[in-house]
Amino acid sequence: MDKGYVHGYDRRENIRLQDQASTLVELLHSDTSYPAGSRVLEAGCGVGAQTITLAKNSPYARITSVDISESSVIEAEKKAAAAGVANVQFKQADIFNLPFNQESFDHVFVCFVLEHLAQPIEALRILKKQLKIGGTITVIEGDHGSTYFYPHSEAAHRAILCQVELQRRAGGNAMIGRELYPLLQQAGFSSVHVSPRMVYVDASKPELVDGFTKKTFTAMTEGIRESAIRAGIIEQRLFDQGIRDLYRTAEEDGVFCYTFFKAIGNR
Repeated sequence: MDKGYVHGYDRRENIRLQDQASTLVELLHSDTSYPAGSRVLEAGCGVGAQTITLAKNSPYARITSVDISESSVIEAEKKAAAAGVANVQFKQADIFNLPFNQESFDHVFVCFVLEHLAQPIEALRILKKQLKIGGTITVIEGDHGSTYFYPHSEAAHRAILCQVELQRRAGGNAMIGRELYPLLQQAGFSSVHVSPRMVYVDASKPELVDGFTKKTFTAMTEGIRESAIRAGIIEQRLFDQGIRDLYRTAEEDGVFCYTFFKAIGNR
């Protein structure tokens, strides 16, 4: 998972992840909470961008958050401490080699992780073994193929496709959101339910114009500029035009849409 994370681990990416998490709290997490005393595994916590919300929504659950990146785990611990979160234990661990006994958790939470994995079904099968009988898994992923906006720009679409291609070359899938239902079914989960969560942004929603269109999506796309040009996927001129056009959608008459997918399944 570490090598497949195309966005990198620098400070700019940490800030983008925090902006994304705070902007999308209500849309993605308002219906996620776990009972008091339940044990929850957050697989792939990164820098803790989702962990704080997860912990605050379920203050009496016992959460274990793991990530393959040691530096990310350290950053996540700092953020949790600063937020006064006391019900989370952090641990460096690989999803494909978890240091827990089988059937150790009541619930598993996975957010923006499967898109970076070359073997998402295998990861889900491993996580399924961590669940007690009757336990649940919650998976949230985006889908870059769901992006549309006004004014239309072919250059902007080409810039977005650079992200898709880089992730594909790294073994991941930036359009995995649409596949959550079959993936969980193939991994052996039952009662799988998927709900699309659309982010619709226009000038009447200034907090989303700033927090999502600019600071989350366009910042993410802009962040892979050097990698995309160096890999020969796109010309510098075309990429830069695409970024300008994405920022153009954040102006008074602009519109931006993106869809996340949230899946829940039972063991």
